[in-house]
Amino acid sequence: MSGYDFQNLRVLICDDSRQIRSLLKTFLNGFGIKNIEEAVDGDKAFHGMQQFDPDLVITDWNMPPTSGLDFIERVRMGADSPNPYVPIIMLTGYTELHRVKQARDAGVSAFLAKPLSAQSLYKRLVAVVDDNRPFIRNGKYFGPDRRTERGSDFMGGERRKRLN
Repeated sequence: MSGYDFQNLRVLICDDSRQIRSLLKTFLNGFGIKNIEEAVDGDKAFHGMQQFDPDLVITDWNMPPTSGLDFIERVRMGADSPNPYVPIIMLTGYTELHRVKQARDAGVSAFLAKPLSAQSLYKRLVAVVDDNRPFIRNGKYFGPDRRTERGSDFMGGERRKRLN
């Protein structure tokens, strides 16, 4: 696990489980990341973003009273958002396809399923750092372009007509 220098990265962890926050912090420290803030729900995470200005957010889904999904939507679409472009990794045990799509449609940069390992977290961290997708605003969506695969001949919105 080398090749990247993450020591200057500022990470906000949002999870209602103290054990998960501790595990994430241990893994991130192992990757050289020392500047880490924690929050226990989406409201506290949003306030933390305003104070801490993270380079990356890792959030859980289910955290009453404000879920990770609501938090992501506020970060991406809220008029008071301090950084709608911040990369966000959704870390959750909810891995059903409809939930992955729901997280994607809320604007997550990456999805990471629990149970968590250092290797899986590192892979998502690298994927987010290497992600060069543009951000798209389309109706009720703002976030990374949801199309992850494009052929070299992609010419825009009429691509489906040429493929059929």
